[in-house]
Amino acid sequence: MALEHALLVSLTERASSGYDLARRFDKSIGFFWNATHQQIYRVLKRMEEQGWVTAEAVAQEGRPDKKVYTVSDAGRAELTRWIAEPGDMGPLRNELGVKLRAASLGDTQTIAAEFQRHRDQHAHRLDLYRAFEKKDYPAPDQLSGRTLHQYLVLRGGIRVEEGFLDWCDEVLAALHQDQPASPADSARSQASDPKGTRR
Repeated sequence: MALEHALLVSLTERASSGYDLARRFDKSIGFFWNATHQQIYRVLKRMEEQGWVTAEAVAQEGRPDKKVYTVSDAGRAELTRWIAEPGDMGPLRNELGVKLRAASLGDTQTIAAEFQRHRDQHAHRLDLYRAFEKKDYPAPDQLSGRTLHQYLVLRGGIRVEEGFLDWCDEVLAALHQDQPASPADSARSQASDPKGTRR
């Protein structure tokens, strides 16, 4: 998917200025497709040149006019074409997974701390998604059309975050179990069983 398609989807939901679109993008599609504000402005200009969007100057009191973008017929045709196009499975790039494979070459406590840090960040994002779900979709069984589709995307994000947290918890538990006994632990063990008779 190109950024153009993500912006077309967002603009079909609501005509927007570049600034408003960038802010909305951060709070919705931006969770699934990253783009900087500069990239969004640059791509909007290219989309206008391609005829996929039209821009109307809207006067603002005390500020320069703003350009409000709307999807054109050509842009809707491009969206229809893109939606029908088979997509490939995206490559999975997970730096944590690569670090975990190399854990035996370094300090596993450092790896565990990194997993805990990422777990905390994903737990925060999951809380955010669940807050969106509770606020925006209180009766999911009554949804239809575009609202249902938006809800299902959010549910996908929730399921991904839940799965990531489960994996982090599994890794942290396993790394904790795999820690070699410290010298203090060994000394305590020998003191409690000086003859080595413990089974």
